[in-house]
Amino acid sequence: MRLLLIHADYIEYEVKEKTKLAEDFEGKGDRVEEVLVVFTSVEKGDNEEVVKRAVEEIKDTAKKVGANRILIYPYAHLSSNLADPETAINLLRMLESELKDFEVKRAPFGWYKAFRLSCKGHPLSELSKEIMGEEAEVTKALKDEKKVVSHWFILKPDGELVRVEDFDFKGFENLKKFARYEMEKRRAVDAIPAHVEFMQKLEIADYEGASDSGHIKFYPKGRLIKSLLESFVTRKCVEYGAMEVETPIMYDRSHPTLRKYLERFPARQYILHGDKREFFLRFAACFGQFLMLSNATITYKNLPLKIYELTRYSFRKEQRGELVGLRRLRAFTMPDMHTIVKDMDQAKEEFLRQYKLSAEVLNEIGISPDDYEVALRITRDFYEQNKEFVKKIAEVLQKPILLEMWDHRFFYFVLKFEFNFVDALEKASALSTVQIDVENAERYGITYVDSEGTRKTPLILHCSVSGAIERVMYALLERAKFMLDAKKLPMLPVWLSPTQVRIIPVSEKYIEESKKIADMLQARVDIDDRNETLNKKIRDANTEWIPYIVVVGEREVKEGKLTVTVRKESTLEKQKRIQVSVEELNEILRRENEGKPFLPLPLPRLLSMRASFR
Repeated sequence: MRLLLIHADYIEYEVKEKTKLAEDFEGKGDRVEEVLVVFTSVEKGDNEEVVKRAVEEIKDTAKKVGANRILIYPYAHLSSNLADPETAINLLRMLESELKDFEVKRAPFGWYKAFRLSCKGHPLSELSKEIMGEEAEVTKALKDEKKVVSHWFILKPDGELVRVEDFDFKGFENLKKFARYEMEKRRAVDAIPAHVEFMQKLEIADYEGASDSGHIKFYPKGRLIKSLLESFVTRKCVEYGAMEVETPIMYDRSHPTLRKYLERFPARQYILHGDKREFFLRFAACFGQFLMLSNATITYKNLPLKIYELTRYSFRKEQRGELVGLRRLRAFTMPDMHTIVKDMDQAKEEFLRQYKLSAEVLNEIGISPDDYEVALRITRDFYEQNKEFVKKIAEVLQKPILLEMWDHRFFYFVLKFEFNFVDALEKASALSTVQIDVENAERYGITYVDSEGTRKTPLILHCSVSGAIERVMYALLERAKFMLDAKKLPMLPVWLSPTQVRIIPVSEKYIEESKKIADMLQARVDIDDRNETLNKKIRDANTEWIPYIVVVGEREVKEGKLTVTVRKESTLEKQKRIQVSVEELNEILRRENEGKPFLPLPLPRLLSMRASFR
């Protein structure tokens, strides 16, 4: 339902011509003074719940502007997705009835009308609203999530549990921000995060207006960063022992097993119609992997059994107010690993290993434990029965943890951890996570044969060692904002920097020498051969966060040494310059890239050959 609310000195309308959809109406029109006019379009999918939400919005606005009279004015021009006339009339009548506390009138539906209106012109006199209901893609788990009663604690590194209100946050200001964010559950974003400016200015990524909200386009630099992260995380999971698989991105919504799981997963769905059936786009790799495992022959000797998929893409129809930049998307790339374990003891052992693996993966990417806060979400029964195990988790990173405890199990898991990045707007976003799932092996018919030949039902661990790839990029860019605030030069880790070395010839005659040097360097190297001043070229290199800037002139050619500006060791006030040979610079670069995947430069080497994407 779409509303346009106008606080008016008066509105007068006159009916002109009846359409075939018109409801009965006697008279020529009406005039209402000192009124809140509610122009209304009823849309497909609107229902009683939408009406109730619209009533609350209208009441709230009327209270703020001091209006006692309301006129509901059917106005189809607010939407191109209109409900059928019968539904529209019924919901408009319901809207009128629910506003009985006011002096309320309603203009007739289905008539061409002329109207005159005098808007008061104060800041709240013109407001537009879009009212959304609990759509079909909202799962039972999402509805249950709203009913969950949470008890909040801080788990100290020594295992002591302290109520949040009793914990001394001195020295743990970021944890305090995270706790406040989680407890208040304020998910909507009311300002533009720092990373959005960075991703656009650096030509990494941008919004795509021709797509649905929450779908991002990646420029060559962004595609390179994304590819490197995808390759690195996949390799870490495979080295950990996971078998990589690939599964479909859409599934039959009426499939009996999948339908039950949909209701247990807190995510909104994209629904597709085709082939006389309804399908949903996956929001995780669980569906395909669980179906694959249900058909597998598994024995106790195979356990723990790990399979992995990089889902490009997963789809979640997140609410619009929460969508911003790379932080929260409707289409994202998720490294998804599932582990089959024989019992809770093995589940706890793997949970702890994957907790450590996740910290290791983020650290190697360039996100240290100082950059994120840890959350544990746990049922009271599981905590009471596993206090020593929970203490082991707390000991790993030696930092206090936010612990959310539930009296009853609402979801399919009994324990979950998250590493959460808190950005400059004090919004938190989960990166790595592992969950102990106690339901879905039975639901999907996944079994294993134990040492005595008996068929048993295992447990499942859900793990994303890094979280969504786009969200890792968001965290790295937001981290750069914190660097800037600390008077440091913002930058990406060298192994992820699209250009790792920029060579700047001081004049045209040194371009050929610059090309020779570039050929000898074992990195992503480009050359600024543009007809610009040296200072302009250096400024542009700094603007692009180039880790190593090499100036080539007469002295460098004569002495065989490169003058290199090292961004990581420079500040806003002072540049760090070193004199090194090509071999020495290659050794520095080798150390920076060691153990990481490598891809070639994603753009032409010569800057003069490049197009601008913005």
